[in-house]
Amino acid sequence: MHFESDNSSAEKLLKHVNLIKKLVRNNPNYNTEIAFFIDMKIMSGKNRFFIYDLKNDSIIDQGLVAHGLGSKIKDDGKQKFSNENNSLCTALGKYSIGKSYNGKFGKAYKMHGLDNTNNNAFLRNIVLHKYSYVPYEEQENQICHSFGCPMVNEKFYKRIEKLIDNSKKNIVLDIYY
Repeated sequence: MHFESDNSSAEKLLKHVNLIKKLVRNNPNYNTEIAFFIDMKIMSGKNRFFIYDLKNDSIIDQGLVAHGLGSKIKDDGKQKFSNENNSLCTALGKYSIGKSYNGKFGKAYKMHGLDNTNNNAFLRNIVLHKYSYVPYEEQENQICHSFGCPMVNEKFYKRIEKLIDNSKKNIVLDIYY
């Protein structure tokens, strides 16, 4: 598990894990064993997409994930997030991962925003998908950008895809900063 030396990333993840545990415990539509987390504060060249085992409280897999071009880190180090159509931004919040379809990037999963910060996700066509230009290994530089979708490496996607397809209930993805 790769976290900044100050442990704030690990503490933040645990805070979000506890919020998701409450959500899935009270809703029969959601998977209570596995959830996905993306920490947008971690630089995109580092692992920041975490597959989390809610039963055993552990990260079981992790990988790189691209964020929206509109959320590109500015010269002042700030990042912008938006739920607006055509913003090309990543929208923060909890998502329910829905049905798959075949699109421009092959098999992708529809995402339904569960918060007012991301409730336009479905209408914005924000989906979880793979992209060949997303690197597999961590690196020192930022990676490519999406149009607002969480976009992962093809190899990492295969592992995510297997979890989603084998889940009888929707998996929750939480994108936070």
